[in-house]
Amino acid sequence: MTRNNNNSMTISEKIFSKASGKNVKAGDFVLANIDKAMTHDITGPLAIKAFYEIMESKDLKKVWDPSKIVIVFDHQVPADSINAASNHIMLRNFAKEQGILNYDVYEGICHQVMPEKGHVKPGDLIVGSDSHTCSYGALGAFSTGIGSTDMGAVFASGKLWFKVPETFRFEIEGKLQTHVYSKDIILHLIGEVGIEGATYMASEYSGKTVKNLSINERMAMCNMAIEMGAKTGIIEPDRTTEKYLQERILDYTLDEYWSSDEDANFSNIRHYDISELEPQIACPHNVDNVKNVTDVEGTKLDQVFIGSCTNGRFEDIEVAAKIIGDEKVAENTRLLIIPASKTEYLKALKAGYIEQLIESGAIVQSACCGPCMGGSFGLLGDGEVGLATSNRNFRGREGSPESFVYLSSPATAAASALKGEITDPRKI
Repeated sequence: MTRNNNNSMTISEKIFSKASGKNVKAGDFVLANIDKAMTHDITGPLAIKAFYEIMESKDLKKVWDPSKIVIVFDHQVPADSINAASNHIMLRNFAKEQGILNYDVYEGICHQVMPEKGHVKPGDLIVGSDSHTCSYGALGAFSTGIGSTDMGAVFASGKLWFKVPETFRFEIEGKLQTHVYSKDIILHLIGEVGIEGATYMASEYSGKTVKNLSINERMAMCNMAIEMGAKTGIIEPDRTTEKYLQERILDYTLDEYWSSDEDANFSNIRHYDISELEPQIACPHNVDNVKNVTDVEGTKLDQVFIGSCTNGRFEDIEVAAKIIGDEKVAENTRLLIIPASKTEYLKALKAGYIEQLIESGAIVQSACCGPCMGGSFGLLGDGEVGLATSNRNFRGREGSPESFVYLSSPATAAASALKGEITDPRKI
């Protein structure tokens, strides 16, 4: 692709221009080359079936490029049913047959494992058969979720049709208060624009506040772009990105091309000063039903879940451990902690946080999705109320359709576990 400096583009338009081999703009339809494809144990079997059907019709033997496909087991690990075990066998056999990297049950949640293991770079076009694939935009990639049938087509051809999305730019300034985090920012934005406010757009987060966020906190924001209807969440890569990648990719050097031009065309621009932002809570049963923590304080809780691809990293566990200290979890409240990956689990273990949290009364599980998406354990029963650091609180999302799920940051979750009710972490 020829880089035309007179043709101003957003970072998303630049990525699609590279992927399609020509300069494109928002609204264009393109057949784009995929840089990396990811599937997991829930959606992977359907993608494999679709690929085998294409193989038979096209007389293919192999996927387009096994080095660009990654399989991660994270939803039902270890297998919690005979059906899950059968799916795992299918995926293992497929990975072996095709020479595909399979992390199996050992590494953790796909959206943590992919960037953690160096599979994501600025300027990449990445697809995953999971809606929260948009997380990888924290590193300046355009990453998005696709269906299993589409993934089968990607396995066969390495290409996929896209409509180049418009960009909704969020310019965020101000210094966060103590115990207010990027999770609070993204919940606030979703509450402001609604669950359809950025439909099929690239949600681009910018401003000094975003520049000062760690990769962990950027991932939390990009992860939840889908909750406002966006095709992806994306943040321009910078020196923080470069440092993160240099720890994972040999001789990596940041290409400053991967940023939006100053005079690029944005479909919408909103400015926010978050200096006075309170901790935020998404209330049942929609992610955009967002309120200040002070408006829902005192809501009794049966369970608190700290984990998921949104907030299950070392920094999140550290925040929770420091808030809980040597105190005990409230009587009649369960605290469930699930690190996002084996690597993040070991960091917390070596720092002493796992032992500390277990002593406080927490239940700590090995890295996986856990109760998020109605997983195999930690589910809520009829009438129970849970507070989670995950990304969705739809009816029945974490168990019974008669339960109630609130969403918050790890800080708010930890403070609430101590009190047994939704609590402002600034008071701890």
